[in-house]
Amino acid sequence: MRVFRSRSPLLRRLFLSISAFAVAVAAIAPLQAEMRPVHKSLKMNMVRIEGSLTDKFRVARDAGFKGIELDSPGLNVEEVKQAIAETGLPVDGTICRTHWQIRHTDPDPEVRAQALADLQNALRETHAIGGNTVLLVPGHGRDGTSEEVWDRAFKNINQAVPLAAELGVVIAIENVWNHFLYEHDGPADQSADEFVEFVDAFRSPWVGMQFDIGNHQKYGDPAEWIRTLGPRIVKLDVKDWGRESGWSPIGQGDVDWGNVREALAEIGFTGWAAAEVAGGDGDHLKMVSEQMDEAFGLR
Repeated sequence: MRVFRSRSPLLRRLFLSISAFAVAVAAIAPLQAEMRPVHKSLKMNMVRIEGSLTDKFRVARDAGFKGIELDSPGLNVEEVKQAIAETGLPVDGTICRTHWQIRHTDPDPEVRAQALADLQNALRETHAIGGNTVLLVPGHGRDGTSEEVWDRAFKNINQAVPLAAELGVVIAIENVWNHFLYEHDGPADQSADEFVEFVDAFRSPWVGMQFDIGNHQKYGDPAEWIRTLGPRIVKLDVKDWGRESGWSPIGQGDVDWGNVREALAEIGFTGWAAAEVAGGDGDHLKMVSEQMDEAFGLR
């Protein structure tokens, strides 16, 4: 049986207040555009050059990115701190390195215990290098029935929430093609309601969504999910997808970026958006940065 309970009155008031603020911000969308509410980041594995970590940070910075996401646990914290200090490029967050192979929904309790330990270590490392989110794939829908998978994911991840709160690092659930909280072979008009229920079940501001815009395109209009998820979205992942083209360069798939921009303005989103596309050298990364500028109206 699912352990979901309604949000506490305090959190409900918090979400209502944020929603009201989002409506007010939408009225000044042109001003938001001036303020550039989207800050460009990218995944570390996109930086395809030889050299030190500092060299790679510098290439990402010079290509126009304002932050970078690393994989954790397993970071050399001192090396990362040195790269940040020498380039001025912050690590805005991390991706849990093992979340696909060592899953919170695995039927084996020992595997779930390791998944929890890895998440907790990722939270600690992310805090140590100044990041504020750990992106997490919460499990896989093929690990059991929908009820079993939901309960395992919630109960396991929930054990990490006190540490996330202590460190001030958000556990950022990603919508990804993992057969969980949506129908992978379902219609193209699916709602975000199951994600809303899952995130709200934690009753904590330290669990939110890192909404992947391109990942959702297969299932409907990403802008509508943005409007439904609202203040639960703490960060964005950025890619494009088309029914004919498949995974595509940003702006060259089926995503309606104009509608996405409108939806982000309506919910008052300000924060990081991480490119997650094919990587390359500095020239290639500059092209990706420019594609993001175009998609988000940052020119």
